Amino acid sequence: MTRVARASFLIAVLAAALPLAAQRPARLADRARPFGTLREQAARQQRWLETRMQTVLPALMRANGFDMWIVPMREYAEDPVFSSMVSPTTFSARRRTIYVVFDRCSASGRTDPGDGSCLERIALGGSSQGGVWEARRSTLPVEAAVGGRQAELWGDEQWTLLKRIVEERNPRVIGINYSRTFAFSDGLTHGEYLGMTEALGDRWNARLKPAEELPLQFIASRVADEEAFYGQLQQLVWELVGEMYSAKVITPGKTRASDLVWWWRQRVNDLGLGTWFQPSIEVQRAGVEELPEDAIIQRGDVLHCDVGITALGLNSDTQHMAYVLKPGETKAPAGLRQALANANALQDIAMKEIRPGRSGNEILATALKQMNSEGVNGTIYSHPIGMHGHGAGPLVGLWDYQNGVPGRGDAKVIANMWYSIELQATTPVPEWKRQPVRMALEEDMVIGTDGTPRWARGQQKTLWLVR
Repeated sequence: MTRVARASFLIAVLAAALPLAAQRPARLADRARPFGTLREQAARQQRWLETRMQTVLPALMRANGFDMWIVPMREYAEDPVFSSMVSPTTFSARRRTIYVVFDRCSASGRTDPGDGSCLERIALGGSSQGGVWEARRSTLPVEAAVGGRQAELWGDEQWTLLKRIVEERNPRVIGINYSRTFAFSDGLTHGEYLGMTEALGDRWNARLKPAEELPLQFIASRVADEEAFYGQLQQLVWELVGEMYSAKVITPGKTRASDLVWWWRQRVNDLGLGTWFQPSIEVQRAGVEELPEDAIIQRGDVLHCDVGITALGLNSDTQHMAYVLKPGETKAPAGLRQALANANALQDIAMKEIRPGRSGNEILATALKQMNSEGVNGTIYSHPIGMHGHGAGPLVGLWDYQNGVPGRGDAKVIANMWYSIELQATTPVPEWKRQPVRMALEEDMVIGTDGTPRWARGQQKTLWLVR
């Protein structure tokens, strides 16, 4: 026996001697806390916040032409950008909180050293969020702050302090969050707008401009360690989908679609995590045009799930397909495998088209043109994802808007944005007497700093098999 052969033999013997569990890759789904304790998760989220404030926000302020950004809000009427600006231990605004961001370098013409020091970040009425903001409080009594009259609402003295801060910095263009197109950019309530403009007066009100793209892009932008975590989150999603689509959970002839829905909710909850929407399960069956919503799963059925997980303030959105094997079968019929391949081809088309600088409507039009040229019958309805499930950024179609989405599809994709590529392809299946079978898939992807799109984990290339 050669030296190489002896080494190979010893490795094989040692591997065989190890317990089976030790030879398998560790499963996140088998851990009681797959992403650590709440305290550990919060510490990681705080690092993300600090990085985004120091490296992401300065560039976005300049790209959108603002040297000041004012974001006022009240408790339980928070601006959509609020959760992107505060620590994970802060759940709501403090009575009235006004966030003010001022770009000192842009205002003075100084070169940005790139360490975040150019941005002055002030929280009026709020806390420092672990040092991310400089907390300021008004020392004026309420009556003095509002010109001697009794304040109608607690916290009006914050407006006087805001005016003083604006006057001291003399910003040229002030961004405020209102939009008729994007909910993420429309967080300034009417009451707060009236309070702010009354306090600032005509001189400063003339410099207020809608910051439509700024909050949209700030919410959407992710940092490197968030991407690393997102790969772990996707791994967990796939592990749980595989567990759900198995004999451990499904007993053909007995298990209903709703049983899988509640299995997912309970399993995710038991891991200390949550979800941002109610999961759904759909069943397709040969010879049946439409099944009841809560159908009993039978052998030979095609299953579709739409599931998500929320963890560390981020969301996933996944749709996978499965086939319930008939007695004697070891794989799905060829026609069903081809139907999945057609949906995969449409995923590849959409992935190729999503690039920074392109609008959602432009991406949709070119992707559908390519889809038609390849003979695939499908629809595309993809959306950004991240801090929100249906996230900030341009829509790439809606299921009933395949000619473009006015307004919400006109925004541009940016680097460091994540997408949920959601679509379906319908294919006649020979084994089902050419009955159309809908393969609806959804996978999350990331766009790197270099603008390159890539899957957060991968594509479902083969049907899950329920034995």
